[in-house]
Amino acid sequence: MGLRRGYRNYVSNNLFVKMILIFSAIAVLTIMTLSYFTFYFMSRSIVQSELTNQKNAMERVDRYIAAKHDSVQLMVQNIYRDQQLSDNMTYLLKHSFQEYVNRRLDQFMGSQNSSTDGIAYLKNMIEDDQDMENLLLYSTEKQFLYVQSQRNTSRLITTNPSRSFIPDAMALQNGNISVPNEWVRKTINQPDTRLYSVQSSINDLGTLKAVGQLIVYFNSDSILQAISGYEKDFHGYILVLASEGGVIFDSSGNYYGTTYPYADKLNSLNISGELEQDSYISTLTPNNLGYVVVGVAPKQEVAESYRTLRNLILFVSAACILVAVIVPSLVVINFAKRTNRIIRSMRKVETGDTSVRIQDTKEDELGQISRSFDQMLEELTRHIDRVYKAEIKQKHTELTAMQARINPHFLYNTLEVIRMRAISQGVTDVSEMIYSLAVLFKSFVQQQTVVTLQEEMENCRRYLELFRIRYKDKFSYTIAYEPELGSRKMIKMSLQPIVENYIVHGIRADDTDNVLAVRAEEREGIIHIEITDNGTGFAPDKLERIRSSFLLPEDDETSGSLGLRSVYERLKLVYADECGVELASTPGKGTTVKIWFPNTSEGES
Repeated sequence: MGLRRGYRNYVSNNLFVKMILIFSAIAVLTIMTLSYFTFYFMSRSIVQSELTNQKNAMERVDRYIAAKHDSVQLMVQNIYRDQQLSDNMTYLLKHSFQEYVNRRLDQFMGSQNSSTDGIAYLKNMIEDDQDMENLLLYSTEKQFLYVQSQRNTSRLITTNPSRSFIPDAMALQNGNISVPNEWVRKTINQPDTRLYSVQSSINDLGTLKAVGQLIVYFNSDSILQAISGYEKDFHGYILVLASEGGVIFDSSGNYYGTTYPYADKLNSLNISGELEQDSYISTLTPNNLGYVVVGVAPKQEVAESYRTLRNLILFVSAACILVAVIVPSLVVINFAKRTNRIIRSMRKVETGDTSVRIQDTKEDELGQISRSFDQMLEELTRHIDRVYKAEIKQKHTELTAMQARINPHFLYNTLEVIRMRAISQGVTDVSEMIYSLAVLFKSFVQQQTVVTLQEEMENCRRYLELFRIRYKDKFSYTIAYEPELGSRKMIKMSLQPIVENYIVHGIRADDTDNVLAVRAEEREGIIHIEITDNGTGFAPDKLERIRSSFLLPEDDETSGSLGLRSVYERLKLVYADECGVELASTPGKGTTVKIWFPNTSEGES
């Protein structure tokens, strides 16, 4: 029951809540759909790029190994091209090593060119290629194994079939690139498993019969040079596998010396499959070389490459959802508040309260409804005032007049009696001061709040005249304005507080050159009034406090000049942004106050 009542009160019967929910659902579904497809296509593109980079690295590995294979074949071809070298190599493989040494001595003694020495040729080949770890020359007839290592050491190993597996291992060599035979490695004392073997038969040019084999062990780590610029461009690892699954090269270094455990799966898998983990698989099979290049990219590692993209899309999607939900919700909530304000105002009017006003200044439909409602209430209020309150207002006015406790005419008459008394006693300066004071007082107590510029200047002059008489020759003033500006309207008491500030705070009583100048002029429809003195001025910190006080709330009277602030507030109240007060002061040199407001004629005021 509670949920049903809440749904009915806050959802079913609330148009704005339903609008927010529907729009939010549409926005969320749309953004989530776009985000999903964006992530899907961009992640596919990243995966394809990863696999392409891996494929490029695989092709470079293939070219590198093929180049090593070609270099071995070229070594053999060079043997065939040099007749003497070929004869020496064939003699070495068909005779014992001691007989070959004796033959070489005989050739040397006979001034034969020593460059045709087969052993020297092999040493030169291994020295020229630092990737070679071992160079093996096997005699099929004599069954001995000559080993030349990269460390410039050589060995001659007899391989009797009754005591060694070497002849059988050599018989199984098929001329392709493969993993070095384990028995051969142990025989030549080569413990490193990071090797691959390239083998080529050596034939007798006379009979074309195979008399031996040339086997070169290359360091598998040197293959890393082929992909030195690609390690950071792909994930996973690259393998080079021999025909039986032996590991020729492994960029991860985990499978050297073993048979690759997933070799049987590679032929049955297409693009991806389960190896150590679910992975993307690429294969490259060169022609007639007996090996296959395999690229394995675990999907989890590849996913790491677009994890940042995923997080970015999630963040952007979440931000878009928040913006798409919050901004329209705020707009709808604003409309809901304005609508509820109209409803509450109507209900107040139903209770008889016609003083309520909506005061919506916006130009949309709700604003037009609010203004029409306010205009209706204004017209209704005027009608009530006109018909029902006219008599009450009249009686209240009469009562207020009767309750006045002070009659200003009594004060005027009293000041006039004092002035006449001063004249009769010959004190003319006192009589002038009393006269100016009486006129000022009469002006101040009048109810009008707007006066002409001439009247305001005259009141300012009378006030200054009081102090000119008081200070005698120590103070002078000037008031200047164009005659046509005299009829312009301005707020009453706009200049007197500024002049009073100078008299109270700025005049130098001990000096005789005190001067105050008041000047008014019109520029581009704006009346500018400038009050300048040569008084004591303000210290910078006090000047800043006065300027800051213009921006304080109306009820804050803790700092600044109340007179200047009063002038500023009254100008802003009447003219808004079309007026202003500007204050500049230099300690010991004087102060300048500028005020400006629109030029207002008699009718406009």
